[in-house]
Amino acid sequence: MSASSRPLDSDQLAAVELLRSARRFVLCGHMRPDGDCIGAQAALARVLESRGKDVWVINPDPPEGRFAYLSREVTYRAWTGGELPVHDVAVMLDFCEPQRLGALEAPLFAAGSKKLVVDHHVHAGTAFWDAAFVDVRAAATGLLVRRIARALDAPLDRVAAEGVFTSIVTDTGWFKYSNTDAETLAVAAEMVELGVEPNRLYDALYQQRSREHPVHVGRLLARTDYLADARLAVVAWPQAEVVESDLVDTDEVLDILRSVRSVEVVIFLRELKTGHVKASVRSKTEFDAQALCRQFGGGGHRKAAGATIAGNLDTVRPRVQAAALEVLGALGALGLGAPSAAGRGG
Repeated sequence: MSASSRPLDSDQLAAVELLRSARRFVLCGHMRPDGDCIGAQAALARVLESRGKDVWVINPDPPEGRFAYLSREVTYRAWTGGELPVHDVAVMLDFCEPQRLGALEAPLFAAGSKKLVVDHHVHAGTAFWDAAFVDVRAAATGLLVRRIARALDAPLDRVAAEGVFTSIVTDTGWFKYSNTDAETLAVAAEMVELGVEPNRLYDALYQQRSREHPVHVGRLLARTDYLADARLAVVAWPQAEVVESDLVDTDEVLDILRSVRSVEVVIFLRELKTGHVKASVRSKTEFDAQALCRQFGGGGHRKAAGATIAGNLDTVRPRVQAAALEVLGALGALGLGAPSAAGRGG
């Protein structure tokens, strides 16, 4: 058995059968859809359309401009109210918590459609779906779409291949995170064989910054505080200083700080206009980022997770820092604090 053709379990087979039998689909992503979400949606849309299905892609927010090579080929609708298209199945990609739909949650769950989750995140709580194609070991949701396409005996065209490749490279940090495994590399190679040009996608994703971008990254890095003998790095971004989202890549700041030898975990706290703080956490040791974020209503992966927490920086930061320091203290007592290779998944 090759790394790119893992057998499906009974739940995954049931999910594939739902995709095979239904006719009309709405593909939904989470708020501020990232590359894994956008890429997986593009790939699944093309796969289903190749099987004669009617497909609408609807998200709470529009995709970033850097994904234009996909949005030129696939129509991504941003939810602005009104009626959802009549559909048999709502497919939720790259998330498993309904609240991540934002304003789209209520109308989607008011619809009488079946709910199908395609995801690789850890879910805590009662299952709300009718079917699920889930594998928390998968490096990206796009890999799950590739497995689905194979199960449906559906070929991938160039756009679908670019979607899968986008999912993979954005969720593995272009193959540098510890979630990069044999399946990741095998499927990426397959997508290149199908026409993906890695250099062109890299240029679109990472080489189109404004000249102000380095300045803002520098300002954020200058706000870094090191705690616990520099095992913990914290960046707090007050709402008064927040700039346009396309000027700063949060992952870029997190990766730079995680490259510091002594740092085991990085916490990025961004104050939002809504009276909340967005926390992004990255780990490179046994520190469980997902467990930390779960304490604050969030989730994700063991080495990369997030949460949106009610309050401002003055109230949220001390709570998150204290929780992280408590975990670091426990890990230190067990001798589990030595930094290892950086990783997003795991």
